Amino acid sequence: MYKGLQSLDGLTINFNESGIHIVNVILALVMFGIALDIKVSDFKKVFLHPKSLIVGLCSQFILLPAVTFLIVIIAYDYIPQGVAMGMILVASCPGGNMSNFMTALAKANTALSISLTGFMTVLAVFMTPLNFEIWGKLYLRFLSRHSFEMLQPLEISFSQMLFTMTILLALPLCLGMLFSNYLPRVKNKLVKPLKFVSLFAFFLILAFALANNLDIFFNNLKYIFIIVLIHNGMAFLSGYTIASSFKLPKKDRVTVMIETGIQNSGLGLALLFNPKIFPAGTVTGGMLLVVAWWGVWHIFSGLSIAYFFRKLNYEKDTGI
Repeated sequence: MYKGLQSLDGLTINFNESGIHIVNVILALVMFGIALDIKVSDFKKVFLHPKSLIVGLCSQFILLPAVTFLIVIIAYDYIPQGVAMGMILVASCPGGNMSNFMTALAKANTALSISLTGFMTVLAVFMTPLNFEIWGKLYLRFLSRHSFEMLQPLEISFSQMLFTMTILLALPLCLGMLFSNYLPRVKNKLVKPLKFVSLFAFFLILAFALANNLDIFFNNLKYIFIIVLIHNGMAFLSGYTIASSFKLPKKDRVTVMIETGIQNSGLGLALLFNPKIFPAGTVTGGMLLVVAWWGVWHIFSGLSIAYFFRKLNYEKDTGI
């Protein structure tokens, strides 16, 4: 294993307790904003043509964690435990809220994107802790049999993570949908400001995460960059591949690809901050850096892919 990567798991991460509460409030606000764009009628429309939705959900909650698991076991000699667990945590999170904007930019199926975001967010309350527990334990079991290094003890409470997901996701989601369906005037006044807030929300969360760890982040980013680049690239590729395998319409293929490659890294950071889920000493530098840098990188990669498909669609439409 490369010494630089190996050293990441030995880094001490400092969390600011007041910052943890601020992160949770920001994330809940973002989820509330996402829910304002979700209507019950959107779910009804998707149920009439569920194939693309089902493929998208399978890509997010089954294929991506499985692909991530394959990456970390194939490269276990090079990827330290903390980095691998950070990758599994990111893969277990639902799609990020920027995916809707990127899908619209790519001229893909925005309605499907919004529906996928809604369903993913609802299912993530249960699926995120379940996936992290299943794939995390499988990875640690594999590592115990194939590695001579001492493993970092990591016992995650499934019930505590489920409780946290309910507070951070389910409650804001339900509240937002109630506003959307029963208080449309109030909803219309809130949508634009909250979209503006959510655009910068991840960077606020990132700022609180790295407030006491800036030196660690910048000194070790070179070791994380290539790992996140490959992992994120495989997420986009796996999403497009499964959508193509099921012969979805071209716009739906692009939508599923974007939804799979854009993850809610803010949620991952919020979970890492929770001492009841990750007790003191269990969050390594590798875990924090992977989750934090993923959230930065997928914005650039997602916008690049969206612009590419937008350009492609434009050339087809104009006959260029």
